[in-house]
Amino acid sequence: MSIDQNGDARVQGVSLRGLPKVSLHDHLDGGVRPATIIELADAAGIPVPESDGDALAEWFAQKCDSGSLVEYLKTFDLTTGVMQTADALTRIAREFVEDLAADGVIYGEVRWAPEQHLESGLSLDEAVAAVQEGIEQAEDAAESAGRDIRVGQLITAMRHTDRSLEIAKLAVDWRGRGAVGFDIAGPEDGFLPSRHAAAFDYLASEFFPATVHAGEAAGLDSIRSALIDGRALRLGHGVRIAEDLEIVSQEGEEVLVQFGDLARWVRDREIPLELSPSSNLQTGAIERWGDAMADHPFDLLYQLGFTVTVNVDNRTMSRTSLTRELALLVEAFDYDLDDLEAFQLNAAAAAFLPVEEREELIELIAEGFDR
Repeated sequence: MSIDQNGDARVQGVSLRGLPKVSLHDHLDGGVRPATIIELADAAGIPVPESDGDALAEWFAQKCDSGSLVEYLKTFDLTTGVMQTADALTRIAREFVEDLAADGVIYGEVRWAPEQHLESGLSLDEAVAAVQEGIEQAEDAAESAGRDIRVGQLITAMRHTDRSLEIAKLAVDWRGRGAVGFDIAGPEDGFLPSRHAAAFDYLASEFFPATVHAGEAAGLDSIRSALIDGRALRLGHGVRIAEDLEIVSQEGEEVLVQFGDLARWVRDREIPLELSPSSNLQTGAIERWGDAMADHPFDLLYQLGFTVTVNVDNRTMSRTSLTRELALLVEAFDYDLDDLEAFQLNAAAAAFLPVEEREELIELIAEGFDR
């Protein structure tokens, strides 16, 4: 199998791009089109390292391939810099959803931190409204073109600042108007979810769902805090839960694994892992296991029964798409269509939607794979 220049591939004769998909971990400021960055930066007087879209895309990929989440996050200064007006946020959100639809995504959740987009005078509420306008424009355009896509906002607080309770209240206020969940993001190591206990207590009192970045740049303590203090229903990345697994013996394909209490809890409770293979390589999240896709513990987690999902994290920084991530996993682990369907069904079941709507999503995926 090979991935073509458009990032598509065929498995068992089927185009991966044409299959229905669910995207749960996808950052708005990590999915801005390079050409749009250049155009908006020029209008705002913001310097950019490259004046051509393809060259800027390559610049992002090189800068992000550092093995460090801290260095990886520095590239967001450029994307957030051009996302400071309502018009820019609406345009970027619209293009973001357009790109998802073109990649075969039928349900997506876009996460972003409104507190990072106030430099030109927007209020938190105005910023959320601008993004929602862009999402709805793209959803309507997709419907007119015969595509079906729905996208919800994951309102995100930055874990190294002190606005998480305010952002949690913002998210709940937008429930039913576009917001489907809450998240904390940013530098993970040294900033446990427990720092934001008041926000998570408030969300729990309002029965508002949270996913928490954990198990990417920090290990088991971060995951434990996400589950206990953050009451996380999903783990953002969560790849380092594999540190709580000990391979006791291995003979051929037979592997005997001893579970730690945390890993067993996550597996047995079917807590979804929002794994992002390319990003996990770029940030060094899997350095304990290696530096190639075949070293990623994705397959180990999948074979052991964890609820794994496939995500892009940041399409611009990783020069990727959900189709490409699936293709890379097929290439590394020889997955077939049944495996890929399982990943999408996991994601659909984990979506922050009412159970009736999740069931409809599951039916759409099953029908799409059957075709």
